[in-house]
Amino acid sequence: MAALRKLRGSNNEGVLALVLLALIVGMSIANPTFFSLNTGFSILRSAIVPVIFALGVLIVVITGGIDVSFAAIAIFAGYATVSFCLTSGYDPGLIGIFAIAIGVGAALGLINGIVIARFNLPTLIVTLGTQGIFFGAMYTYVGASYYAELPGSMAALATTNLLDVTTTAGRAYLHVLVVPVLILCVLVAWVLKRTMFGRSLYAMGGDLEAARRAGFQVKRNQVSVYVLVGALASIAGVIHIVLSRSANPRDLVGTELDIIAAVVLGGASIFGGRGSVIGTVLGVLLVQVIKNSLLLVGVPSAWLRTAVGVLLVVGVGIQAIAARRDSRRMRVIDDLDTAHKDEQKVGL
Repeated sequence: MAALRKLRGSNNEGVLALVLLALIVGMSIANPTFFSLNTGFSILRSAIVPVIFALGVLIVVITGGIDVSFAAIAIFAGYATVSFCLTSGYDPGLIGIFAIAIGVGAALGLINGIVIARFNLPTLIVTLGTQGIFFGAMYTYVGASYYAELPGSMAALATTNLLDVTTTAGRAYLHVLVVPVLILCVLVAWVLKRTMFGRSLYAMGGDLEAARRAGFQVKRNQVSVYVLVGALASIAGVIHIVLSRSANPRDLVGTELDIIAAVVLGGASIFGGRGSVIGTVLGVLLVQVIKNSLLLVGVPSAWLRTAVGVLLVVGVGIQAIAARRDSRRMRVIDDLDTAHKDEQKVGL
């Protein structure tokens, strides 16, 4: 029993891995072309940006919040950086480009964090509002032009692959940007599991007031969370522009549902206090595999949003049922304890 519980994982990562494996096997049987290096690399490439987004959303969800402004921050930071480089004719190199974008993203995240921490407003409402503000500010003060050309350092990175294999089905390549994504996953997992800051996030998600009484700097940590999410979003924005080899200010916004669904499916509790990087990555891969599978079997792309919406509802529904069951179990235990104490008093 203990072995099964360990295999399942604290956030049902094992169950999710089995579901993902079963889906891959089923699709491979239904369509042999699915089980190929080309499809595998394609799914991994399509998951690069969503995984970074999901890491940021995971951090917010663990604290008991919801952030829907990350996509607007991502395209704002990435597009503003590219626009600055192209209009000024200055290419600061990859490190400079990422540094500028991270600075912009962290500043926008700071706005979210200050408003939420200072006024104790619902995170969903605040980030929904700032999403529109950031998007409108980008159009007003940065511009709305489509850039088909990128700064030289970004253009060079766009054509750099980690693996490039020619198969019978054609060329299969895996972009080198998968490496920094893996590094980010390891870093975020380490922060959540091994640092006091990470423990404070889980404590805040479990009970904000209890976390405050335990000595955690709740307000400061709330601000730090949204600054970190802004920085992660800006990295995703730059990587998206590199992978698409163009800068379009209309990109990314509208993909929030996919990311939140992936995080919830990955075992992160929408009520806060629970979640893991492994589960989140598996959730992103599951969403990407499902979308790829639906396209392969000929399902119209318009139905992909429906599929993701159904997954989100199912994920939240399962969590709500589990939370209700745990609450009922705790109530029974409390009643038994009370009855036992009453019996002891009567015995005395």
